[in-house]
Amino acid sequence: MAPRFHTLEVADVRRLTPDAVAVTFDLPEALADEFAWKPGQYLTLRAEVEGEDLRRNYSIAAAPGEPLTVGIKRVPGGRFSTWAQGLEPGARLEVMPPEGRFVWQGERDVLLVAAGSGITPMMAIAGAALAAGADVTLLFGNRTTADIMFRAELDALKDRYLDRFTLIHVLSREAQDVPLLNGRIDADKIARLARAGAIDPARHEAAFVCGPGAMIDTVSEALTAAGMDPARIRTERFVLEGEAPRPAASEAARAAAEAGVAVEVILDGVRRRFSLTDAEASLVDAAHAQGLELPFSCKGGMCATCRCRVVEGEVELPLNYALQDWELAQGFTLACQARPVSGKVVLDFDAA
Repeated sequence: MAPRFHTLEVADVRRLTPDAVAVTFDLPEALADEFAWKPGQYLTLRAEVEGEDLRRNYSIAAAPGEPLTVGIKRVPGGRFSTWAQGLEPGARLEVMPPEGRFVWQGERDVLLVAAGSGITPMMAIAGAALAAGADVTLLFGNRTTADIMFRAELDALKDRYLDRFTLIHVLSREAQDVPLLNGRIDADKIARLARAGAIDPARHEAAFVCGPGAMIDTVSEALTAAGMDPARIRTERFVLEGEAPRPAASEAARAAAEAGVAVEVILDGVRRRFSLTDAEASLVDAAHAQGLELPFSCKGGMCATCRCRVVEGEVELPLNYALQDWELAQGFTLACQARPVSGKVVLDFDAA
């Protein structure tokens, strides 16, 4: 079954920084099981902003058992994140149950690397891992001290788990006493921290990296170069700013669209049909234009909310940050990015 939205009431809104808030929801007992989350997962929030239906993903910033909370940082030009800064207790939002694969799986020695709002899933991972007796090292990059989200909570974790929680702040626009902790988290920073013994990529059982895409790629490569098995590195991208736009449709996709593609989807056990004639339109957008709402959230190839299996026909997938190689081999794709290259395509959204 495809996930569905539920109306949740905002219980609390707390200012974290001048441009970020923590939003806590009141979770009814009847939805407790459906909203049970794993450390590192996210929620999809939906609201009408300036007359437009918007959806955004926000990571849960609380360990399981704590109040359901997300962190929302205002993004320049971001309509939803700007609107959310004005949320107040009592507001009601449409919220989809937790999803995501950026999940702590019980490792006993964990390295967390975050930049900016990338700290939000780390709060859940760190809290759960420390409570379970694991060792956690958090490398957290920001511009200044004033930009540090969840600073009080991080300090509280440090005070509570002095022997098992190592917290390293790296600031790019505020000088610190230790020169190594100034600047950005990049390949050189990872290498120097490893040489100094502040982190040990070869020892950590798992690394979680969250933030802008360029930082994620650089840090992942640096950790691998420092001795960490790439299979132990998990990543979560928040925004695609500065990255390449979605590539133009291929000749095969244009030819298929010009001839007209018959699309059939299986969703919640029901078959529905629509057509696609615009090679640059995603399957999600083409369906929406014809009155059919398919599961989606980020529309950036990152969250896998629109994951489905191609059971007939062929598609191309120009952008993918969510699916693993084994999923691609089994025919899974992302409806927000896939383009048909055959005259008929059948997509199964119920496939596990």
